[in-house]
Amino acid sequence: MVKFPDVEVKLVGEDGNAFAILGRVQKALKRGGASQEEVAEFMREATSGDYDNLLQVVMRWVEVE
Repeated sequence: MVKFPDVEVKLVGEDGNAFAILGRVQKALKRGGASQEEVAEFMREATSGDYDNLLQVVMRWVEVE
């Protein structure tokens, strides 16, 4: 289940750049109405592991195109 199903993030073309993905999702969450605490929680989860963890966390938080 996606935490913010109304927030869509396009990741095609990011070429594995974790920082670009983090920035794009962070901006989308803010635009989608996420609180500062929720954005901070996303960032903690997303940066708590490797690149695969990052992608899994992103997919749990937002809809990915």
